[in-house]
Amino acid sequence: MDMKIGLHLRQRQQLVMTPKLQQALKLLQMPAIELQQMLKQEIMQNPLLEEIEEYEDVQEEREEAEDPDEREEREEREAREQDETQSKDGEAGEEGVDWDEYFSHGFELGRQGSEEETQEEFFEKVPIAKQTFTDQLISQLRILTDDEQMIEIGDYLIGSLDDSGYLTCELEEVAGTFGVTTEEVQKVLELIQRFDPPGVGARNLQECLLLQLRAKGEEDSLSARIIREHFDEFKQKKYLEISKKLKITIQDVQAQCKLIATLDPKPGLEVVSEDPRYVIPDLVVENVDGKYVVYLNDKNIPRLRVSQSYHDELLKDSRDGDRETREFINSRLKSAKWLIQTIEQRRRTMVKVMDCISRKQRAFFEKGTAHLKPLTLQQVASEIGMHESTVSRVTTNKYVQTPRGVFVLKFFFSSSLGTQDGGEVSAKSAKEKIRRMIDREDSKVPLSDQKIADILKKDGLNIARRTVAKYREQLGILPARLRKVY
Repeated sequence: MDMKIGLHLRQRQQLVMTPKLQQALKLLQMPAIELQQMLKQEIMQNPLLEEIEEYEDVQEEREEAEDPDEREEREEREAREQDETQSKDGEAGEEGVDWDEYFSHGFELGRQGSEEETQEEFFEKVPIAKQTFTDQLISQLRILTDDEQMIEIGDYLIGSLDDSGYLTCELEEVAGTFGVTTEEVQKVLELIQRFDPPGVGARNLQECLLLQLRAKGEEDSLSARIIREHFDEFKQKKYLEISKKLKITIQDVQAQCKLIATLDPKPGLEVVSEDPRYVIPDLVVENVDGKYVVYLNDKNIPRLRVSQSYHDELLKDSRDGDRETREFINSRLKSAKWLIQTIEQRRRTMVKVMDCISRKQRAFFEKGTAHLKPLTLQQVASEIGMHESTVSRVTTNKYVQTPRGVFVLKFFFSSSLGTQDGGEVSAKSAKEKIRRMIDREDSKVPLSDQKIADILKKDGLNIARRTVAKYREQLGILPARLRKVY
């Protein structure tokens, strides 16, 4: 085989993602709050971009809706009023104005009024300092002991707790770090395990539940005995085996297990405080006279335009300037115009996609989740004449406010299940039916997965038992044998 190195020319077509195209796709995928921050940054970086003030926006809308004859009459009236104002100012000027007197008190203009009026003081809002989970435990440690070594070991143990409040290190490891015995570390851990919230400092779930029962004074109760001696059976809800071993009725075992279920398996999360995550809907769907209308929730997004005055001034300077200045101004101007066009295209695309979804899922808006229809990205893309990837970017990380609540856009897309009459039903609709059936079941004779599948088949929905089991697990519902109440 003859192998050699050579140069060859070849023509081929290839799609290249230009920087502008990449930015356009990025803008399309951005949620409203990120877009707002990005546009404000662009305004600071590009001198040719400026934000349209709210009153200017309203004025433009009024002028567009105004009749041409009325607009001409209004402009003439404003011109006459301006002439009259200027003539009055001229007469006042002829009478003579003591400008020296005016400016001598210029610094007092901001404080006109009675001297008896009290000045209102304004203070900057300072964020409230929040005490962390670790800070709370350390403060409790320093209150209960002043032994320096215990405080050092305690700080180490507290720093080794996860967000749920469980200890994530071995006592032998801590003992080796501080050069002490394991018993001394155990003594500090026992001190921490008496802190608030109850259950903190546990090494496993069993110990966590026992610590909480001890804090309630129920260390020797039947609940504590079940956890201490029959924890594996308790986790698997084998109430019959527990009742036989403890020689009590199965009803008593179930009653004790209900009490245990009121305990907190993750006590640390009760204290760990994070700032709430606010969801700002990007789109809004409203019912107007029986028709669902879609519009963007872009009140906080800056409306941009090219600054005409700045643009004219820079162009005038560029004529007398060097080539680098002209290139800079031209590039900024092109960038500003392209960004404005891209934002407008983004607005139209998002409304078009959501409008298609609202038409396809009209039954959901009127009747609820059980009537959600199967829908794919490809179906929406074909309906509005766009690529599937574009629809995917529009629906990623975005929320819509509807008469039935706020939903992520991906919620409206779901796979389909066949029916006996040849139709299709959304998988989310099937999940909702399964959830409702289990909510209405007799807890003493819970429905098995096969029984649920049989009932759905009688209702015309073809679904297998394993599919019912999969949907039940996704809904976080236990199997029938663990839902049974004696």
